[in-house]
Amino acid sequence: MKLEIQNTENFIDKAKFVEYKANASKANKFLYQKNGLGNDFLGWVNLPNKISEELISDIEQTAESIRKKIEVMVTVGIGGSYLGAKAVIEALSDNFSTLKNETNPKMLFAGNNLSEDYLFELSDLLKTKDWAITVISKSGTTTEPAVAFRILKAELEKKYGEKEASNRIIAVTDKEKGALKQLANQEAYKTFIIPDDVGGRYSVLTPVGLLPIAIAGFDIRKLIQGAIDTAKNTSVEKNENDAEIYAAVRNLLYDNGFTNEILVNYNPKLSFFAEWWKQLYGESEGKEGKGIFPASVSFTTDLHSMGQYIQDGKRNLFETVISVEKTKYNIILEKDKTNLDKLNYLAGKNIEEINKSAELGTLNAHLEGGVPNIRITIPEINEYNIGELIYFFEKACGISGYILGVNPFDQPGVEAYKRNMFQILGKPGY
Repeated sequence: MKLEIQNTENFIDKAKFVEYKANASKANKFLYQKNGLGNDFLGWVNLPNKISEELISDIEQTAESIRKKIEVMVTVGIGGSYLGAKAVIEALSDNFSTLKNETNPKMLFAGNNLSEDYLFELSDLLKTKDWAITVISKSGTTTEPAVAFRILKAELEKKYGEKEASNRIIAVTDKEKGALKQLANQEAYKTFIIPDDVGGRYSVLTPVGLLPIAIAGFDIRKLIQGAIDTAKNTSVEKNENDAEIYAAVRNLLYDNGFTNEILVNYNPKLSFFAEWWKQLYGESEGKEGKGIFPASVSFTTDLHSMGQYIQDGKRNLFETVISVEKTKYNIILEKDKTNLDKLNYLAGKNIEEINKSAELGTLNAHLEGGVPNIRITIPEINEYNIGELIYFFEKACGISGYILGVNPFDQPGVEAYKRNMFQILGKPGY
């Protein structure tokens, strides 16, 4: 992957940028030395190099075993317990895989909302399918996934019986405590451990993400290798590393009044990757009255909805564009005899050439409109490059949070809605 920041230079002071880069370098050292805020949750920093062959093989064998007997895998989890896996799976999947007869199981997700219709319609669908559950939760008591798991577990037991249902449930949870761990022990579920020192939004390279990704049929070894190489390239030994530069630029822009960051893609396969990115940065930085607000758009689609605001609205926005150099397929636009749509000037060009022209044209228009632009380029969408992006954004997020002066590894504000909801529902103690 490659980072380009030249389109921010007219919006920042060069001397200040040197200062912020120095702060980013110090922050990166804090991550490795574990002497910054939230240092109990820094297991992700060296995680890619510490994933054992034993764990990888166990995940692969478990995935292969369950894949042989199911059509559908339902992954139950919320926040970091599902966003990373879903982001990677959608990025690597055929856009229309749910409608195609493929050998890989269809990957569905539950426990990320409290919609009664969603749960009913999912349960109704599963009556006609061969299915299993991966339930992901450290505690086993988070409301959304706990509700979904209770309902789906009952449906699974009704269809297959309690014994076979236990063979179709995989738990990813705490190594020794919590309601889900207790249930997994009682029911003899196949279990994987969430490391104590890795928070949910940084957990995609643990079994939280790796297991569903493997079940979906993708190569987790290549994903991990991308992360390993990026960990090396963003370590404290690496001068001018991209994670430090990205963190420094975005914080300097923030201090110059650019308080909203928009993650942009030109490939719909990356749309859900932006959802994972939004949780990573929103939950890590949005505290103490501080933080860059993370938003996302999919171009060119959203140029016909959000394009007007980005071009001419309040000038507190900057963009980070994920640009993909190579597509998987090639479609040439042919000449038409009547040319009623006036597109013959594009005849002979492939669609991605047109897409890239839209990307460049949009970049120039937004720069002229006062929107700073950061560009991250990957050669193509595959396991290795997605692994690179995951670790790059994780590392830059930790650095960025320290520059901002907050703890990037807690989320005290998340509990506020829960307290109110529990009180309204009459939960004991509230």
